[in-house]
Amino acid sequence: MTKVKTFANALKAFHAKQEIQALDDMVNRFIADNNVQKVFSVSDTCTTDDTGATIGLIRVLAYE
Repeated sequence: MTKVKTFANALKAFHAKQEIQALDDMVNRFIADNNVQKVFSVSDTCTTDDTGATIGLIRVLAYE
């Protein structure tokens, strides 16, 4: 059965690289801890504030 898990992380100015790495680590830890055998899709999208500035990142993992 296909399952979907969503991860989110706030992005702060001048810290984006570390925050994206933290998000990668969070997803990889989930895959390892839950013995995920098949990953069908990984997708990222940005969240913005009312001025259009990027303030966060949402990652969606589709797996079996």
